[in-house]
Amino acid sequence: MYSEKVMDHFMNPRNVGEIENADGVGEVGNPQCGDIMKIYLKIEKDIIVDAKFKTFGCGSAIASSSMATELIKGKSIDEVVSFTNKAVVEALDGLPPKKIHCSVLAEDAIKIALMDYAKKNNITIKGLENFKVREPEH
Repeated sequence: MYSEKVMDHFMNPRNVGEIENADGVGEVGNPQCGDIMKIYLKIEKDIIVDAKFKTFGCGSAIASSSMATELIKGKSIDEVVSFTNKAVVEALDGLPPKKIHCSVLAEDAIKIALMDYAKKNNITIKGLENFKVREPEH
């Protein structure tokens, strides 16, 4: 069963869309379940000033994308580096065990977007040096 928050973010997703000339873009996909998630970041003075997403997938993937973008807006890059899928799951009042991978996709997409930002600006973001996208679990 889905929590009321999951249903709310699925039925009324926040931050849907893309950011033109985004400072960082991260895309991940899970070929086993068909979820594809793309996160766009606008960053000013090391602060995530805007985050948007486009997600093709199930209700949990859309709710996870929506909540993740809400959670990182206004945060510093240093704060977002330590962002985990557990924060998304807790903020959504839980996800069914089979849908936890949707929150992992959101975390990975955000970190890939930060890595894209670092690459575009020729900087290193401490904490992302060894980041690798995780294999989906089902």
